[in-house]
Amino acid sequence: MTLLLPAPTGAPGPLYSIVAWPPETLDSWLRRLQERLNVRGFGLPHLNLRAPFQTPLGSPELVDACRGVLRGQAAFDVQIRGWKQVPGVIFLECELSAELRALHDRTLTIEPSSRARYDGPEYRPHLTLALGVLPWAEPLLWEAVRDLTPPVTSFRVEALSLTREHRGEVQELHTFPLAGPADPAPAPAAESAPS
Repeated sequence: MTLLLPAPTGAPGPLYSIVAWPPETLDSWLRRLQERLNVRGFGLPHLNLRAPFQTPLGSPELVDACRGVLRGQAAFDVQIRGWKQVPGVIFLECELSAELRALHDRTLTIEPSSRARYDGPEYRPHLTLALGVLPWAEPLLWEAVRDLTPPVTSFRVEALSLTREHRGEVQELHTFPLAGPADPAPAPAAESAPS
């Protein structure tokens, strides 16, 4: 018989994220590049709409909260600006459009939840290529990627996903399809032709 013990009080809970997945072309290109350079990000390539967060909400309540925040959100385009490097990280920076900024700000209204230092004014949308890069390796990796051109310069986001990281695994909990750019109103029912 297996006995499952409750997590100790104060143990860190899972980290949640709201993410957009890049299109297949960009995703496979980034993964091949990671393989070639022997580097990784955290999980599969993705664009966080807010930094990973913790919350005491259960999964059903969190899905409902996300659904409320994302209700009416139209599909949107993400422009890729180019490679950027900060200590320990190399990534493809994306343009922070007014629409993306507003969406990020709305995701911060999911409460109660933790905040990260890269939320709010410091939010920088990106696709991570390499995370946890050692200082001696940074110039070598930067030299290898700085002139590479991604296969696309923009992509359309038509769905967002709520993910959970627990014990090193990233799991997709729920997918939220986004509305079309201007979903047309339903066409009126056709009238019967006179006989």
